[in-house]
Amino acid sequence: MLIKEGGRAMKNKTILGGSILLLSLLCGGIFAVCPSADFTGDCYVDMEDFAEFASQWLTGYHIPGDFVKLTGGTFDMGDCNDGSSDAPVHSVQLDSFYICKYELTNGQYCAYLNSAYQGGLIAVTDGVVYKASSEIAYCNTHSASNTSQIDYNDGVFSVRTKNGRNMSGDPMVEVSWYGAVAYCNWRSMQEGKELCYNLFAWECDFSKKGYRLPTEAEWEYAARGGVPNLRFPWGDTITHGQANYYSDTDYFYDVSETRGYNPDWNDGIFPYTSPSTYGVDNFYHLRNMSGNVAEWAYDWYSPTYYSITPYPHVNPTGPLTGENRVMRGGGWSHYAHSCRVAARDGHPPYVRFDVIGFRLVLPIE
Repeated sequence: MLIKEGGRAMKNKTILGGSILLLSLLCGGIFAVCPSADFTGDCYVDMEDFAEFASQWLTGYHIPGDFVKLTGGTFDMGDCNDGSSDAPVHSVQLDSFYICKYELTNGQYCAYLNSAYQGGLIAVTDGVVYKASSEIAYCNTHSASNTSQIDYNDGVFSVRTKNGRNMSGDPMVEVSWYGAVAYCNWRSMQEGKELCYNLFAWECDFSKKGYRLPTEAEWEYAARGGVPNLRFPWGDTITHGQANYYSDTDYFYDVSETRGYNPDWNDGIFPYTSPSTYGVDNFYHLRNMSGNVAEWAYDWYSPTYYSITPYPHVNPTGPLTGENRVMRGGGWSHYAHSCRVAARDGHPPYVRFDVIGFRLVLPIE
């Protein structure tokens, strides 16, 4: 598959070894990573990387190579032109944080399922994975939903092959918000990091230094890539060469020469996801912030939250309660309108759809 590399601002730095290295195997999956000495996540090695290495070495707080450090700041959040739930535009201040370049893959989630099952943390009933001794559903396997790319057989989880293509490197789908935060805690535990989530109250302790979902504000800050007023992570228009989405003539900013599902990934078998490494970078070197799968955020969703008075302008984490959790970014079956960086929607945290996945963030130590 061709991985497109356009749409990013280049820096005057030296590329170590002249190319991006591959190789990270997890449940049969391969996905791209940058040079091992690239600690800031921009695929270059310079003094910033050595400073970051020294910080991690001194604290023992390891940051994976596929995470990007975003320096905190203030940005304009929302869109006054496209939908009431995206307005009004408002200023938000965020602390620095790390975010993964890619959406969480089937291979990565499969590794969690096998470990969690052996540890008694989950149970499987009729192909649905539940939190052990509860009715909280984490994800579907293929026997529960034919769009899941995870098989379950006699206590073992594996990633499926779809139409001859290994799906380990595609984003995990059919996963609930609960299943996403449970993965965060498991990953933190595997790496000796603090656990952010209480899996009984389903709340996040933002003082903890472990894996978690991005807040809605963090997600949009990352998607915008430090460039104000863009409709999409790379500019104001969208095409199938930039993202995996459903193209339609109803939106003037959808200028793709091909229409309907992205022909590169429409193999006639749902879901039409693409590898997490597909597409173009935004200006923070992140992939698929628009399209492929919509991504769970931490916050409860409210269509009028931006308008409350006083709005929490510093590190907002959303309403205190709600019925739906925020989803961002749009997916392979969504129109361009849903793929805008300001677009927001919500679903109950228990839903498991073939167009919803997630990505991870880490706080600064």
